[in-house]
Amino acid sequence: MTSRTFQRLAMAGALAGAGLMLAMGPATAATQGSAHNAHKASTTVPVRLLSLNDFHGNLEPPTGSSGRMVDETGATVEAGGAAYVATHLKQLTDGNTLKVAQGDLIGASPLLSAAYHDEPSVEFLGKIGVTASAVGNHEFDEGYSELRRVMYGGCHPTDGCSPAGPWKGARYSYLGANVLLKNPGGGAEREALAALGGKDSGSLRDLLEGYGIPALPPVAVRWVNGVPVGFIGLVTQSTPGIVTSEGIKDLRFVDEVKAANVASKLLKLVGVRAQVVLVHEGDQVTPGRSPDACSAQPGAGTRIATQVDPEIDMILSGHSHQAYLCQVTDPAGGTRLFSQGGSFGRVITKVDFRVDVRTRDVVRSSVVADNQVVTRTVAPDPEIAAFVQTWKERVAPVANKPIGRITADVTNAAALSGESSLGNLIADGQLAASRSGGDARIALMNPGGVRASLTYTGSPAGEGDGVVTYGEAFTVQPFNNLVQVITLTGAQLKTVLEQQFPGGPNAQPFTKILQPSSNLTYTYSTGAAWGSKVSDLKIDGVAVTDTQSIRVAVNNFLVGGGDAFAEFTKGTDVWSGPLDIDSFAAYFAANPTITPPAPTHITVVP
Repeated sequence: MTSRTFQRLAMAGALAGAGLMLAMGPATAATQGSAHNAHKASTTVPVRLLSLNDFHGNLEPPTGSSGRMVDETGATVEAGGAAYVATHLKQLTDGNTLKVAQGDLIGASPLLSAAYHDEPSVEFLGKIGVTASAVGNHEFDEGYSELRRVMYGGCHPTDGCSPAGPWKGARYSYLGANVLLKNPGGGAEREALAALGGKDSGSLRDLLEGYGIPALPPVAVRWVNGVPVGFIGLVTQSTPGIVTSEGIKDLRFVDEVKAANVASKLLKLVGVRAQVVLVHEGDQVTPGRSPDACSAQPGAGTRIATQVDPEIDMILSGHSHQAYLCQVTDPAGGTRLFSQGGSFGRVITKVDFRVDVRTRDVVRSSVVADNQVVTRTVAPDPEIAAFVQTWKERVAPVANKPIGRITADVTNAAALSGESSLGNLIADGQLAASRSGGDARIALMNPGGVRASLTYTGSPAGEGDGVVTYGEAFTVQPFNNLVQVITLTGAQLKTVLEQQFPGGPNAQPFTKILQPSSNLTYTYSTGAAWGSKVSDLKIDGVAVTDTQSIRVAVNNFLVGGGDAFAEFTKGTDVWSGPLDIDSFAAYFAANPTITPPAPTHITVVP
């Protein structure tokens, strides 16, 4: 698809598409007939939203802590799994329902989904009736071009078609109002205006001026009971710092509030007053609270929820993998919902409200929200269970292959220092894979790339206690990053380690401790000023000097400055080695039985 063609599709399917979708949105046929007649005498009509966020391809029930959730009673229960999500959604769905999502539906997925570039998960989400979703940062894991393929169809350019045949594309709309083309071409505005068919082109020109051309549809409109509901999709503005830069080189990610306000005005321009933001950004919470509590600790999510245009009626969020239901104040002094529903399909957020049929606006006093935990005490949906089983059988020969053994759990739980046993193990594996070809001396692993723990207890696949399968290893490292080696000076290495902490010019939002290989040790001070936190830096017990050259193994995400580690971009003499998952598997092959390493390489002082 050419850039010019895609611009036309983006604008025609989104900007004019507010008008187009008013007539053709997927929810129209189900809700425009008898339901409208039943409510036409009323002054308000009901709408129900059911939302998911951060599904991350978890078609099978997630395991360990990722598969547990605190419920409304304070009890911790087993939760999640596609077949259970489907059952709960069927129980919650009525004739007034729209199903939506807040991004990271794919990416960082278990092998069952990731082996086929997440086509199984996108198909599942279509089967359960999701109609629109914000993009998340993980939707860009394989780049913008791959996201377009997932959206619109076609076989993978390298791996070809999956066992299910040619990919037909997502059944739902991916939205990203704050994802813009860097270089859309001189005719982009003219094409956007033409796409509207001349309707109020002056107003549209005013909206586009100083803003830009969306790379994705910014909005979608769906009809329910004779009224239109508009959805605005947003992704965290921090996306360029947390995905591989090459895949998004043609895009820019602008402030979420600015984009939401432009999209809100666009919806109002075409007569849509009931407006919902689906945003892939959220807040952390006070641990152990009910999913229905307002436990959010004000952060990036609250900023968006309180600052977007007062025309917007509610903000459904994601990204932080937390569950909360809050009422926040909009810029005009009104109250509106700000919510999130956990992650991995463990929670469905249900929002009921009424829309005034005359003004077509949400009656905010009618909004009632509930975070429903996706328990496994219900019968799994048989159609979805069979669907998941089919994909399990397809991937089983690879997923169930043993690659090594462990003597105990190897966890990604951080010690007081911030390092974890599993993080150390991965770094050791990457160092081993890059010593000969890349002449690596040490390795560092980003903590956000260690997605799950390795558990000693055998899985239902029957591999036995202590056996690590390829599928389990892939769940730990699902990104298919390259192991690379760069040269840094000792002074640059120290700067990298300083960049783990907030307060520096790299604007690290919170502490992110890089996971060190076992031969790297140092001390950091919690109370020292930025730039003076790290001391006593040693490799193989020998002190590091500022001027020495050190070959450092890291993945390509970090080499590109990911996670705000800007100093890595100054590395020289780049060597590229195996995929991270391959280096991990090779380390098990070379060390068939592994005892969890002690996370004691970093010393913390006041």
